[in-house]
Parts: sequence; structure tokens; C-alpha cells
Amino acid sequence: MSADSLRIELACATVAQQELLELWVAADQSVGQIIEQSGIYERFVGQGLETAPVGIWGRPVDRDQKVREGDRIEIYRPLQMDPREARRRLAEAGRTMNQTRED
Repeated sequence: MSADSLRIELACATVAQQELLELWVAADQSVGQIIEQSGIYERFVGQGLETAPVGIWGRPVDRDQKVREGDRIEIYRPLQMDPREARRRLAEAGRTMNQTRED
């Protein structure tokens, strides 16, 4: 790749499907531009990725954020349940997050 190219990763996951793409992109591109050009929308049709929150390495960012070499763009999906609520329900059932269903 040219000196103006950066290697980045794009990660997206649903309950049923995960994708981790390695991409070479122009140095002046934004998170939003990279997501649109990656073809990820076609892989996750109907998942609402166009408006989903995004981040770089676990830190929320705006879609107009420019990327740097080695960044990992992450597209976040809504949580099925608030983690605090999940822990509360497990505690009521006498279980913890570390226990399997058979325990």
C-alpha cells in the first residue's frame, strides 16, 4: 500500500454473526466514511448499523473522527439487557455471572 494508506480493523457483531475486517484506507478518512465504504451494511442488513454508536478500541467517537494507523473501529449494537439488571436477576435466582446454567 502507499505511504498515505493506513491499516485499520472494523469490528461488528450481533448475537448470530461477527465480522472483523482488516482494511487499508486513505489516511484522511473518517470513521463514517470507512464504515460506508467497507460493505458492512450489506453483511448486516436490517440491523440498524447506519445509526448505531461507534467507537475506536472501546472508546465512543463521532463518525467524523479521523482514523490513525492500527485503529479498530467498532460498531456497537444495543444491549439486550442492562448488565446491572442481568446481575440483579441472577442474584435473585441465587446465581452469579460466572455460573453456567447447569450449576
